[in-house]
Amino acid sequence: MSIQPDPDAALMLRVKRGDRAAFAELVEKYKQPVLNFVFRSLHDESESEDVAQNVFLQVYKSRARYQRTAKFSTWLFTIARNLCLNELRRRSRHPAESIEEAHAEHEDQPRQQFEDKSQMAPPEKLLQGELAKKIEEALAELPENQRTAILLCRQEDLSYEEIAKILRCSLSATKSLIHRGRETLKERLKPYLKSGDWTG
Repeated sequence: MSIQPDPDAALMLRVKRGDRAAFAELVEKYKQPVLNFVFRSLHDESESEDVAQNVFLQVYKSRARYQRTAKFSTWLFTIARNLCLNELRRRSRHPAESIEEAHAEHEDQPRQQFEDKSQMAPPEKLLQGELAKKIEEALAELPENQRTAILLCRQEDLSYEEIAKILRCSLSATKSLIHRGRETLKERLKPYLKSGDWTG
């Protein structure tokens, strides 16, 4: 069975040799998927931007150690997940600090601006926005492993095998996490979805 060449891994090998243009190409391709993943793990906009930048900083710092043993995206999201876990652990050690930061942010940037705009939106858009919010809330309530598995599953180029590597668990455990996560989401979102189905 021949292994498909990974163009991103080839770019990373160029980064390893000091090619900054190749690094810029990888950042351009993955900055949005990484930011989305981090934001949905941490639920804090400014914190997510910092962590996402840190992911690419870590990629660049680790370039000399990079080995083409897995797809580049698998290695990248492993780094992203580890940095998210570090941040979640930091928050659990300093919960008061995080709450104060959140209050300060809300005072500086009142949500009312966004609410005013939505009142002028067509009803379908309002409903879509409400559904997206409910999906995010339901995702946030999942156990970390299930949430991460679901989020990684939504990255189109990651297979179950690659998700298992990132989560450092077996293929069957990964499939089980995704299945349980989807079932929980489906149950929680039933009132908002006519079909009661959400596939991610």
